[in-house]
Amino acid sequence: MALRQRQKRVVVTGVGIITAHGMGYGENLVAMKEGRDSIGPITAFDASAYRGTLGGEVKGFSFDRPLTRLRRSRLDRSSLMLLAAFDEALAMAGLDKINDPIYMALGTTLGGMLSGQRYHGMGIEKGFDKTKASLLTDYLAHSQAANLMEEYGLKGQARTFSDACASGTNAIGSAFEKIRSGAFDIAISGGYDTMCEFTFAGFNSLQAVTPERCRPFDKERDGLVLGEGAGLLILEDMEYARRRGAAVLGEVTGYGTSSDAFHSTRPDPEARGAVAAINTALESAGVSPGDIDYINAHGTATPYNDLMEARAIAKVFGKCDGQEGVPVSSVKSMIGHLLGASGAVEAISALMAIREGFIPPNINCGEVDPECNVNISTEPNCSAPLKRAISNSFGFGGANACLVLEGAAGA
Repeated sequence: MALRQRQKRVVVTGVGIITAHGMGYGENLVAMKEGRDSIGPITAFDASAYRGTLGGEVKGFSFDRPLTRLRRSRLDRSSLMLLAAFDEALAMAGLDKINDPIYMALGTTLGGMLSGQRYHGMGIEKGFDKTKASLLTDYLAHSQAANLMEEYGLKGQARTFSDACASGTNAIGSAFEKIRSGAFDIAISGGYDTMCEFTFAGFNSLQAVTPERCRPFDKERDGLVLGEGAGLLILEDMEYARRRGAAVLGEVTGYGTSSDAFHSTRPDPEARGAVAAINTALESAGVSPGDIDYINAHGTATPYNDLMEARAIAKVFGKCDGQEGVPVSSVKSMIGHLLGASGAVEAISALMAIREGFIPPNINCGEVDPECNVNISTEPNCSAPLKRAISNSFGFGGANACLVLEGAAGA
């Protein structure tokens, strides 16, 4: 199909979200508005030997509807979460199924790590000649995307992004660019990851996990809390959505990405890559820093990452003292770090904030680090008319991404 020259407007018509707050838009909205701490002791495995024992687990998750093309026994927890999130997104978008060519872009850090963990455990216990070969194919990073395409009979293109904590945001950005350019009329984008002891052990060995609580931008912050979940957005060309009478939830207007490659785990203290990603996103959206009403921060609660992000925000939006400046908060304080799902869930959270008129609080922050001289919103604010927000993702290895999101008023 020949690319159309005029840039298309990219609207969001459906979302699906699963986090420690709950399953679905409604449960997450209530918890985000009240500033609920949904982090607790890990139950998926025995974490007592580790530095940290907390996680943002999805309690009571189930996906019980009959499958049409897949065998349930082949699906791991992440695939089931993806299917559940897509069911919600489809229903919200008013779609029974998608017949037109679709672009799918999913972000993940772990992929099928749970299957890999099962394969390893089975091999140690029974011998590797007696393991299930299917666990190896399910371990591949793109297997969950393939499962989603197969179950729903989708046709088009499918890509999997795995660039650390920026995976979900870059997946959404890729889908945004495909629709904006006219290559596709509709896309599924987002990210997913599940709680896995292999990964948890790795983050513990890096001393990146807190033994206490997740407190982004706090003076005494000492590490992140891992979470799990899935976030999916259905993106459409605005005219395509209008022709089928779809309700518009919001609009993606800008995207920026960069790679600074400063260090394998530590961010560039001068925040050059983060600043580049934010500025590129603003330029892509055709807006200035003064047009942004809220910043959904990456905010991992690690000492280096939060300081770097605060410096990036200050360089782009200006430093502030007290309650001046653009409100900033990290929802990781409530649900943990969802790795490949974090950027997608946080983009949905930002859209939710714009649509519902509130700022998700940055909880557990008793005293804002004086070196993080930006306006950290620590209390629930349920009366905050917002027009436009950015959502940041700054990952290991200098993988940086930023989205600009707007409300549905102009769509």
